[in-house]
Amino acid sequence: MTRTLITGGLVITAADEIHADVLIEGGRIAALGTPGTHGWTADRVIDAAQKFVIPGGVDVHTHMELPFGGTFASDTFETGTQAAAWGGTTTIVDFAVQSKGQSLRAGLDAWHAKADGRCAIDYGFHMIMSDVTERSLKEMDLLVEEGVSSFKLFMAYPGVFYSDDGQILRAMQRAAANGGMIMMHAENGIAIDVLVEQALQRGETDPRYHGEVRKALLEAEATHRAIKLAQVTGAPLYVVHVSAEQAVAELARARDEGLPVFGETCPQYLFLSTDNLAEPDFEGAKYVCSTPLRPKEHQAALWRGLRTDDLQVVSTDHCPFCFVGQKELGRGDFSKIPNGMPGVENRMDLLHQAVVEGRITRRRWIEIACATPARMFGLYGKKGTIAPGADADVVIYDPHAEQVMSAETHHMNVDYSAYEGKRVTGQVETVLSRGELVIDKREFVGRAGHGAYLARGTSQYLG
Repeated sequence: MTRTLITGGLVITAADEIHADVLIEGGRIAALGTPGTHGWTADRVIDAAQKFVIPGGVDVHTHMELPFGGTFASDTFETGTQAAAWGGTTTIVDFAVQSKGQSLRAGLDAWHAKADGRCAIDYGFHMIMSDVTERSLKEMDLLVEEGVSSFKLFMAYPGVFYSDDGQILRAMQRAAANGGMIMMHAENGIAIDVLVEQALQRGETDPRYHGEVRKALLEAEATHRAIKLAQVTGAPLYVVHVSAEQAVAELARARDEGLPVFGETCPQYLFLSTDNLAEPDFEGAKYVCSTPLRPKEHQAALWRGLRTDDLQVVSTDHCPFCFVGQKELGRGDFSKIPNGMPGVENRMDLLHQAVVEGRITRRRWIEIACATPARMFGLYGKKGTIAPGADADVVIYDPHAEQVMSAETHHMNVDYSAYEGKRVTGQVETVLSRGELVIDKREFVGRAGHGAYLARGTSQYLG
C-alpha cells in the first residue's frame, strides 16, 4: 500500500487555510500535520512549497456523449474525464437520460454502458426524466435507494425533454417523499418556441438570435413557477445553469423565505456574453447553449449571488460540439445549432482567476467548486474536502503560473475553446484521485477505468 506525503503547501478548504502536510494512505487522507513536527515517512513525497493543496473539483453538471439535435456531444467519458482531471476536477456527476416511452432503469443502464470502465476519475449520475408516468414515478424511489438521488426535469424543449406543470408537480411530490433532489432547467419552452418560429419567419437566422428569443424574463418566469410548484409540494429544488439577473432575484426571494431552493451558475455566464453570440461569420454558433449567454450587465448579479450564497454552485454544463461538422448543422437556422459548450477543463482555473481579480475569496472558490456541490448531491466527507477519512482527491495548484487558454493546448475533444486567448493566473500541476496520480507535474499518467462509480446519498443540505 503506497503512502504519499504532500509537504510544504497551503491547504485550502471551504472552512480553512492552513500550512500543513498531508499524509495519504490506502486511497484516503490519513492525517494532516504541522510541517516539520510529525516525523512521517512515505513511499512518495510531493513537494508543494509555494503551492496550494486543494480538494479535487466536483463538477455536478456534465453531459458526456449526450445525443442532441441529431448528433452527440464530442467528449466521451474517457476523453471528458481526462480533460476534467487536467483542469483539477476529480469527480463528475453526469446525466443519464430516460427516453420517451422507456423506463428510468433503461436510461441508467445505457449510461453505465457508456461510462463504466472508461472514466479516468470518479463519476456518478443524475437522472433526466423526460417521460413522467406512474411507472417512472415509482422508479424514482428505487433509484434514490441505489444512490441516484437527483432527478432533472425540463420546462424547455417541447417534444424532447419537456414536462408540463402537472408532471413536474407529481415528480416533486415523489421527491418530497423519498428524499430526492429535483433539478430544473427553468425556461418557458412553450413561449420560446413561438418566438423562435417568429424570428425564423422574419429571416433572423444567425446565432445571436438564439439569445434574443430565449428571453431573460422567460427564464425568470419559469424559475418563479418552479419555486412555487416546489413550495406546494415541499420538495427541494436546484435550478441549473442560472444566467439571468431576474432569475437570481427569484432565487434570492425564495431563500429569504427559508425555502430549500438552490441555484447553480456556470463559467460561461460569468465570463462570456451576447457579444460572443454576435461574433461574425457564424462564429457565434460556438457559444450557443441554453440557457443562453446574456448581456454583460447580468454578470454582476451572478457574481453578487455567488458572494451572498443566493447561488451556491458553479458547474460547467460541459456539453461540447465541434464547430466543424456539428455546430455548422445550424447554418441558416439558429434553432438547429446543437446547444452546448465545452468547459470541464477550464472551471477551476477561471474561478481562480476570479480570486485573483478579487471577485471571490480563496475559500469561496473551494466552496462553490468542491465542497458545496459535494454536499448538495450526497458526496461530502468523501469528496469536496481535505480531512482525515476523505478520499485522497487532491490537487497541487500553482497560483503563480500563467497560461493562455486555447484549443491548441486543451485536452477536451472539441475543435475550439470558448475562452480562446484568455490569459489567466494559476494552473493545475499535480492531481491525485483516491491517492493515485492522474496528472504528475503537468503530465497525464492516469488511465481509463481508474474512475469508480459513486452511489450517492441524499442532499446533505436537507434534514
